[in-house]
Amino acid sequence: MKHTPLAAALLGLLFVHGAFADEAASNDRNTTLEPVVVTATRTAVAADQTLASVTLITRDDIERLQPTSTVDLLVGLPGVSLAQTGGIGSQTSLFLRGTNATHTLVLIDGIRIGSVSVGLPALEQIPVEAIDRIEIVRGPRASLYGSDAIGGVIQIFTRHGQPDGGIAPSVSVTGGSHGYINGQAGISGGDSHFWYNASLGGQYTSGIRSCRDGAAERGVACFVDDPRNDAYRNWNGLANLGYRWDNGTELAFNWLRSKSNAEYGGSPFAGNDGIEEQRLVGARLSFTPVDIWKVTLNAGQSRDNNSTSYQGTYFGDYYPRTPTGFFDSRRNQASWQNDFTLAPGQLLTAGVDYQQEHIDSDTAFQQTQRHNTGVFGQYQGTFGQNELQLSGRHDHSNQYGNHNTGAVAWGYHFDQGLLLSASYGTAFHAPTFDDLFFPAFGGFPTANPDLKPETSRSAEIGLSQQLEGWNWGVNAYQTRINDLITLDSNFIPQNISRAQIRGIEGQLGFNMDDWRVQTSLTLMQPKNDDGGPNDGSQLPRRAKQTGRVDVDRSFGNFAVGGTFFASGKRYDQAGNVNRMGGYATTDLRASYTFAPDWRVEARVANVFDHNYETAYYYNQLGRTWYLTLRYTPTIR
Repeated sequence: MKHTPLAAALLGLLFVHGAFADEAASNDRNTTLEPVVVTATRTAVAADQTLASVTLITRDDIERLQPTSTVDLLVGLPGVSLAQTGGIGSQTSLFLRGTNATHTLVLIDGIRIGSVSVGLPALEQIPVEAIDRIEIVRGPRASLYGSDAIGGVIQIFTRHGQPDGGIAPSVSVTGGSHGYINGQAGISGGDSHFWYNASLGGQYTSGIRSCRDGAAERGVACFVDDPRNDAYRNWNGLANLGYRWDNGTELAFNWLRSKSNAEYGGSPFAGNDGIEEQRLVGARLSFTPVDIWKVTLNAGQSRDNNSTSYQGTYFGDYYPRTPTGFFDSRRNQASWQNDFTLAPGQLLTAGVDYQQEHIDSDTAFQQTQRHNTGVFGQYQGTFGQNELQLSGRHDHSNQYGNHNTGAVAWGYHFDQGLLLSASYGTAFHAPTFDDLFFPAFGGFPTANPDLKPETSRSAEIGLSQQLEGWNWGVNAYQTRINDLITLDSNFIPQNISRAQIRGIEGQLGFNMDDWRVQTSLTLMQPKNDDGGPNDGSQLPRRAKQTGRVDVDRSFGNFAVGGTFFASGKRYDQAGNVNRMGGYATTDLRASYTFAPDWRVEARVANVFDHNYETAYYYNQLGRTWYLTLRYTPTIR
């Protein structure tokens, strides 16, 4: 990793400590544990005991739902709104609890991802077959993670090897509508100390037209009328391995690469063919110097490389394939976290995060790199049926200076799994490289190096219960965002806008005999609050109401299920001019284990072929079908 001495030093320590770790009490990796989440507090907490509003998606959920993409998994979850500019592989924006698409921090195995140019993570490029589980934490988490975590944090954990011995290969092949093909092959294994996993995959679809007819005349969406379908291709690879010594010391490495080619409606100026590549490499070392002190060291790098080109006919003139630009983002990261068990039920966490961001482009940015150091602390205490969490963080950036954030959460555990919780937190989002350093165009400035971070304050109250086979929860929240970055009358970004978001999220589910049902409902008011001409308007591309119902039933080797999703209307502009109507979709699925280790899966999405938009004048997939053959043998 370039220009990252702290990261290099941590990596060196990983090898040194790993080489000398040895004896102590045995710690069997085969122990079965209740589901835990680590993203909410940066420490392991039982999923049904966390004070945060959390949704956990497991590998079992992924295989049951049969998604074609990571985006499919997130549709309709509590607090989540999505806007997609076309079919599979098209650019996707995620709005968590009504906040901006740049206000959600996305991690893969603890490493930040996303473009430093526009500030968006490429969720649509992450291969769903590489995912072991996803933790979605709603509400501010800047007091633990720093910039971007205003709406919350989404952490994706990639698949790991088998901890209980043997070798387990896996193969899946999928075919479907629009020439869809997906193939994945992998192998994993391990024993009580060592584990590994590796996989390769590819995906292709001939796609659909990204934009509706008339986009050029209206001057919206693609700004062109291109009759061709927009194909999408993806190649991906994943590898991770680790070793755990008898004394509990653990050393792990992970690597992920996903390269995509996405066609889209465009022009000789913006291109119509994009190559995007996500790269991630990381290493983690955890050990316990003394019984009450656990140390975790992380180091890694993420890359988001994007290049565009154009080939085709534009206003009667033919253009051969011509490059139109590239933006390559690089994040070097390292962290040192210390967890101190002061007494039973009393945990103190303190640590340091370092991050360096760099952009390389054919666009002459005024500045191409910046770095940030964050110091954080957290206390978690249990006092009888009361639980208290306090956290704070100080970030120092060479670009925007110092910024402090904090959070407090309280919970009361009643009998029979009933939990009452309340929390308050502050957060911020640092301006992107585009906001700060994009070069002047035609002699006119397009960036503002004096921008301040966007800031927020959030309050929340929740009530939830976990019973044998049943779960339900209700959370109400309010978020106020100040210094929102908006273009002024000269199209220069300024800290001149404000927003207020109020919402209620409800969840209800049960697992009984062979039935599994999970429902969620989100009601919110994401509105402009700047006192200007758009005051009171609904924030763009966010629906006020969304709901989802998942129902599944198994009959021995055969299983069936369905998902119903409904969304209210949304708008595509700050002034609420371009309206997109509400819509509903229904997906049906089935699977059959016809022989040991062999399963066939079938899914029909958008069964009733509804037309809808999540971004103005961009088409979405109609009725589509997918058929999968999966080979997942037991450990040999």
